[in-house]
Amino acid sequence: MQHAPHRRSGRTKSSKRPLAAALGVGALTASLLSGGGIAGAAPHPEPSTTLSLPSPPGGSNVRVLVFHASATAESPTVDAGIAAVESIGRTGPRAGRFTTEATDDPAVFTDTERLGRFNAVVFLTGGGDVLDPPQEAGLEAYMEAGGGFVGIHEAARTEPYSDWFTGLIGARPTGAPSSTQRAVVEVGDRVHPATTSLPPEWKRPDKWFNWAKNPSGTVHTVARVRESSYTPAAKPGGWDHPVSWCRDYDGGRSFYTGMGGTVETFAETDFRDHLRGALAWTARLSQADCTATIDANYTAERVTEPNQPGRNDQIGEPHGLVTAPDGRVLYIGRGGADSGMPVVRDWNDPDIGKGQGEIHVYDPATKQVTEAGALTVFGNKGGGDELVKNEEGLLGIELDPGFTTNGWVYLHYTPHSRIDRETRTAERRVSRFTLDLATNRLDPASEKVLLDWPVQIHSCCHAGGGMAWDSKGNLYIATGDNNSSGFSGGYSGNNPQPNFKGVSFADARRTAGNTNNLNGKILRIHPEDDGTYTLPEGNLFTGRETAEGGGKTRGEIYVMGVRNPARISVDKSTDILYAGWVGPDAGAPSTTWGPAKYDTFAAITEAGNHGWPYCMGNNQPYRDRNLPDPSQPLGWYDCDAPKNESPHNDGLVNLPSVTPNTIWYSPQGGGVDYPRDANGVPSYRQEEQKLLLPWLKGGGQATMNGPVYRYDASSDSAVRWPAYWDGKWFVGDFYDGDQPRHAVLTDPRTVGRGGLPVHAESLKKIVPTGPGGIRNLMDWKFAPDGSLYVLDYGRGFFTSDSDSALWRVTYKGGGATPAAHQLARRAAR
Repeated sequence: MQHAPHRRSGRTKSSKRPLAAALGVGALTASLLSGGGIAGAAPHPEPSTTLSLPSPPGGSNVRVLVFHASATAESPTVDAGIAAVESIGRTGPRAGRFTTEATDDPAVFTDTERLGRFNAVVFLTGGGDVLDPPQEAGLEAYMEAGGGFVGIHEAARTEPYSDWFTGLIGARPTGAPSSTQRAVVEVGDRVHPATTSLPPEWKRPDKWFNWAKNPSGTVHTVARVRESSYTPAAKPGGWDHPVSWCRDYDGGRSFYTGMGGTVETFAETDFRDHLRGALAWTARLSQADCTATIDANYTAERVTEPNQPGRNDQIGEPHGLVTAPDGRVLYIGRGGADSGMPVVRDWNDPDIGKGQGEIHVYDPATKQVTEAGALTVFGNKGGGDELVKNEEGLLGIELDPGFTTNGWVYLHYTPHSRIDRETRTAERRVSRFTLDLATNRLDPASEKVLLDWPVQIHSCCHAGGGMAWDSKGNLYIATGDNNSSGFSGGYSGNNPQPNFKGVSFADARRTAGNTNNLNGKILRIHPEDDGTYTLPEGNLFTGRETAEGGGKTRGEIYVMGVRNPARISVDKSTDILYAGWVGPDAGAPSTTWGPAKYDTFAAITEAGNHGWPYCMGNNQPYRDRNLPDPSQPLGWYDCDAPKNESPHNDGLVNLPSVTPNTIWYSPQGGGVDYPRDANGVPSYRQEEQKLLLPWLKGGGQATMNGPVYRYDASSDSAVRWPAYWDGKWFVGDFYDGDQPRHAVLTDPRTVGRGGLPVHAESLKKIVPTGPGGIRNLMDWKFAPDGSLYVLDYGRGFFTSDSDSALWRVTYKGGGATPAAHQLARRAAR
């Protein structure tokens, strides 16, 4: 029988006695506001009723039941909610329309003939116990048969004694919601029908619940509310504050939104679109993936064994990986030897720092590791202070776009044969080698040196090393500032005083801030087949600039002003470059010298200057210092018009303006910002700081930039990560404490111009941290099959150990639901 759209005057009413009248409205309300049920009442006994429902319920004449019973006074939002659902059902594309029926009579849940006609049930209920045991059993049977459920706002306080209903909803409120306030809703799921049309930052008023237990990881969250954008009620949840989520539950589909706490909400076009998508999925009018962020759907597996004693047969000192189109994974060891091997630190010894930079190949088809080869590098001086240790060695690896036919491998390294022990300088180079694709063996004699440049090796640190290709065949090469951080109090690395035989090792203005030096940069070249390279258009300099007398720029420079960009990636769908670099060592800001150590991530859309050692974060300047006494401050650097006035500068004095960065964090937190004076200089007073990115924090910190995931819809891989992650940028840290290990979403309108991420999703249970997990994340890349490979550095430094390993993280959540054959209306109709 076809039901007409339902009006308020025709709503069916329950003859069930209102529970509030029996118990006293005041006591009941107080109990419900605290997240509990009826004071002193016992939980329901297990129901014994067995119900039979069609599977799945409903049919092609789609019907939606709106159930609005309440143990307290009916909410004023009920009429508005019913009207909104009715309007959604009558409007929009015909394939998505449905008939609505509304009732507050719980007997509907034991009337199997009637209940079985509904494709989805909406709970616009208030708090309290509104279903008796047989009625709750009816709702359970309905879900088990494949029904759909949508809960709105106060529905989270319904059936407070039922663990099954708690699972259906996903979370329970703690206390009353906030007052009506405008807040920012971060819409992280860009593919679910309930959110695909919404803005990434959705600004709207509502009453916002806090949750007794955060449901993240057990449900699929499609939207969060940003707590910093409003004043939450007592016991707020922090940066990860889900507000709308879904899950496949007990045979059916459940969607809940904590929005809908005001009458006005239901008149909003965007909220109706949100509700329309939720109803379409639960009523089987569309498919959606509601398993993508449920932790249990991911498996992290270590795929390499510990090395045999005295050998690096499985892995060297982990320093980078790359995945091949055929699924093989190539990964490199920097040069640190097994901890039992000798380390030469004596500069009088010709073998000073000599080490082996190994290349290994993991084949997922055979699950075997091959040691492909090794380069003799300067990279094994061990630990100690910055005048002893060193971070040179085998630093980066990339595969040629035609790797599966030509076997070309690009390696970024410091050959031991090219060090000068007298001046303590070396040559850094990027070379192309050939790998035998049948044997996984690297041919050392095949080397073609594309690019080389000088580096100082008297003092540690910051070698960089990452490489990546864009869609046009351009190769990006990340180089560190080759500068010690130990002579500036952990602030700007701009002390011009220390040097070895005239080569400064503590003034990053010689390197990162120098337009005529390839260190502290991200270079961009176009390799040619003959082993040479050309320069693409659009780099920061052409190398032919005539300013200030000419001869003061290098045309390979795409980005200047970076400190230690160990990991970079390029999203070939957009050709946006993503990079992360480690900051200096100051643990707190200084009103004299500037910001604390900021580790940085940047989404880079064009050539530019990203600030180091003049400015960091969102253009927060450091203080200049100069001879004869570098301990005395000069003026603040001007981020809009920085000048390189170092005595070690052989490039331009007048530098490009600084582009603000996307993400920065310190021990104080993420996105640290301060009030600024009339000249734009921050106060740098910690008590005045504001945290713009509260989802991350530092301490011991070392950025490890990751990829942007791209979902391949044509793939039949059973382990690929789902479409939810498409377009999200993976950012992480070497350490696994409060530091970032997140997937973030940027706004295309502001990306590359200092726009902050609009959403962040924690990965700490998917790419697991803690004992038994991936403690020291060194690199991570997606493979063609959509699985994620991760390098764990191990627990020592400048060596490999038993925890050094390659891991693989796969997805097992399955496809979208409901199954295509269960859709109420198929596309062909």
